[in-house]
Amino acid sequence: MDLQLLAVAASLVFVGAVAQRVAGLGFAMLASPFLVLLLGPHEGVLLVNICGVVSSTLITPRVWKDINWSAFRWLAAFSVVGSVIGALIATRLESAVLSLSVGIIVLIALLLSLGLSRSSIAVGGAGIRSAAGALSGLTSSMAGVGGPAVSAYAVLTRWDQRSFAATMQPFFAVTGTVSVVSKVLLAPEQQLILPWWYWALIVLAIVVGIFGGERLQRYVHDHHARAFILIIAFVGAFAAIAKGWLGLL
Repeated sequence: MDLQLLAVAASLVFVGAVAQRVAGLGFAMLASPFLVLLLGPHEGVLLVNICGVVSSTLITPRVWKDINWSAFRWLAAFSVVGSVIGALIATRLESAVLSLSVGIIVLIALLLSLGLSRSSIAVGGAGIRSAAGALSGLTSSMAGVGGPAVSAYAVLTRWDQRSFAATMQPFFAVTGTVSVVSKVLLAPEQQLILPWWYWALIVLAIVVGIFGGERLQRYVHDHHARAFILIIAFVGAFAAIAKGWLGLL
């Protein structure tokens, strides 16, 4: 990859890290479609998974006191199963099909998030929690996007936003790690090869994004941040669908 492409990818990672710290999630929904366009579906999703692990791991100590560890353990256990299944599917799909799948998954997730945000339905129980964890792991491995499934769970169970956002950090760290390890073991030939200095640049972009988001959080309401993420993610989802469709043609 040339330097311009690397610079754009690092900028997307930075913006995603800001969104993750401000709203508690959104890194993948915002960055995944664009990184798929820039790097290709296999490499783009893998980079999203790796960056998601790093950003969530760095944020976790800063929100430790608000984490619901009981909910985390339950969701994370089922997300491991979904992540492995998603990795098996993703490593066997052609690039155009995977690009199209990423765009469609993100688009459906966005529409679901919008619909549930206006819903007055409240449900709970072990079944929906298990399904949310497994579906989050599945979509994280396939498209780099694991947030919408657990966001839907949070809406349906009326989970407090502060506790939910905090609990999602170790959850995304575990889900992303399983996705990355599964893909490395299942398809080593599809791995993302980048120079060491670029990985250092990625980590720097994440760290600066987290601290920038922490400062920005004081002035930006959660619903404004989420509205921005949704708008950008819709654009990226449609672009990924168009790329995949053209590739098939």
